[in-house]
Amino acid sequence: MSIQLFDLTGKRALITGSSQGIGHALAHGLAAAGAEIVVNGRDADKLAKAADTLRKAGATIYELAFDVTDHDAVRAAIDGFEDATGPIDILVNNAGMQQRAPLEDFPADGFERLLQTNIASVFHVGQACARHMIGRGAGKIVNICSVQTALARPGIAPYTATKGAVANLTKGMATDWAKHGLQCNGLAPGYFETPLNQALVDDPDFTAWLEKRTPAGRWGKVDELVGAAIFLSSEASSFVNGTTLFVDGGITASL
Repeated sequence: MSIQLFDLTGKRALITGSSQGIGHALAHGLAAAGAEIVVNGRDADKLAKAADTLRKAGATIYELAFDVTDHDAVRAAIDGFEDATGPIDILVNNAGMQQRAPLEDFPADGFERLLQTNIASVFHVGQACARHMIGRGAGKIVNICSVQTALARPGIAPYTATKGAVANLTKGMATDWAKHGLQCNGLAPGYFETPLNQALVDDPDFTAWLEKRTPAGRWGKVDELVGAAIFLSSEASSFVNGTTLFVDGGITASL
């Protein structure tokens, strides 16, 4: 197998929620593999700072600020970018949020926010990009799932529900769009050191539990997601469709 199968030169990747955390790390990684990167977030100032960091590393960067939960805004932004700049060849649906509370006390408005941010956004951005990809007969969609796609923990039942839904929506995308030349897959991180998980990282009891529970015995580093993301974004995965790849240090493989 030629290493060229993993080369993203000449491709353009939109990564939602790429101002920080996993999304920002994936932007660095896909850029290093040759892709031009379209960074996205709601906060234009924060997005500009993230874009500047990527440009200083030598990447070709575009900034596209929009709210992934707003269907009309997503469609206008994607269509406008495609018309003015060119094709989006790769979409990484990374935007997401977490909220923790016992299920019996979980606020209804918090549940709705999770549904919109973690599930509806994947539909909105995925559909907007796929409509253009279908016309070209090619495209890659990588939906960021979670170890909670397969497992549950106390206090995050709604989050677990959303990430399970993302994996099934990924299967649906593949089922509808594979015939048009698209590959749609999920990438499921385990427990990684990110801003979203900072409270857990800072909790010595949780970290001790995680180190015992995870066969690898540690938190993941966000750079360790890059290889899997490049694989799912490249020609190397040309016949991989509708699957979810877990990058979790073995936590879903063991009791």
